[in-house]
Amino acid sequence: MKKMNKTVLFLILVFSISFSLALIFKLLGGDISNQAAYTTLGVIYMFIPAICVLIVEKLIHKLPLQKNLLISFKINKWFVIAWLSMPILAFITIGVSLLFPDVIFTPDMAGLFKRYEAMLNPEQMAEMKASLETLPMHPILLTLLQGLFAGITINAVAAFGEELGWRGFLLKAFKEMSFLKASVIIGLIWGVWHSPLILMGHNYPQHPQIGVLMMTLWCILLTPLFLYVTIKAKSVIAAAILHGTMNATAGISIMVISGGNDLTVGVTGLAGFISLFAIFLAVFFYDHKVSKENIMTKKVMDSL
Repeated sequence: MKKMNKTVLFLILVFSISFSLALIFKLLGGDISNQAAYTTLGVIYMFIPAICVLIVEKLIHKLPLQKNLLISFKINKWFVIAWLSMPILAFITIGVSLLFPDVIFTPDMAGLFKRYEAMLNPEQMAEMKASLETLPMHPILLTLLQGLFAGITINAVAAFGEELGWRGFLLKAFKEMSFLKASVIIGLIWGVWHSPLILMGHNYPQHPQIGVLMMTLWCILLTPLFLYVTIKAKSVIAAAILHGTMNATAGISIMVISGGNDLTVGVTGLAGFISLFAIFLAVFFYDHKVSKENIMTKKVMDSL
C-alpha cells in the first residue's frame, strides 16, 4: 500500500469513526447541556486520531511508532515554549478584545457572570459567585496556575490523542510539501474534524453553523505554530503540551471582559484570530531573521 493510500485510509477511519460517534450521541439524546455526557464524548473524540494511527501504522503496516511519529520525551526549551505560549495568547487576546467598541474591561468578572446567566438558574449563579468569592486569589490567576499544571499532565495526555494524528502521522505523511502548504491542509482537516462538536454548540454556542467555518479557520491559523514547535522540539509530545495548555487556559481570554459574542471575543473569536496572526508573524520573523533556519519557507522533510 502506497503512502498516500495509507494517509487516505487514516482520514477515512478518523472521519467515519468520529462523525459516527457524534451521530450516535445525538440519536441517544445527548446534548452539550448534559455536561458529564458531553465531556465523556469529547475525551473519547480526542483519542480517535491516535487510535486510527495505531490501526493504520501498527495493525495494518506493522511499522514502529516511536521514532517514525516523533514520539520523544527528550525535553528541550521548546517544550517550555509550548507550555507557556498559549497562556500568552490568552492574555494578548484580552488586549485585542478591548480594542473592539462594545467590549469593556471587567476585573470583577461581571461580563463572565453575564455569559453564564443564559446557562444557569439564579440559584446556580448565586452559588458560583459565592464560591468565587472564597477563593484565595483572583480567579484568573487560579485558572492560569491550574491550566499550567493541567497542560503538562491530564490535558496533555488527552491532547496526545489528537496530536499523534495531526502533528505525528500527518506531518510525516505531508513531509514532501512546503511547511505552509502542509500547515493549511492539516489545519483544514483538523478544523473540519471538529464540525459535529461545533454544531452541538462547542466554542460557538450562539452561532454553531458559522462556528464550523470559524473553527476551521482558527485551526488553520493555529497549525503553523503547532508544526513549528513539533519540528523544533523534534517531538509530538511538545505539541500535546501546547494543545493541552491551550485547552486549559483559553477561558482566561473572556474572564475579565464584557461585551462581544462568541464570534468576536475569546481565543476562538476574531480577537483570537488577530492575536494568532500576530504570533505567526513573530514566529516567522524569528525563523527567518533570528534562527535563520527558514523552516517556514522550506519543505517539511528538510527540517525533520
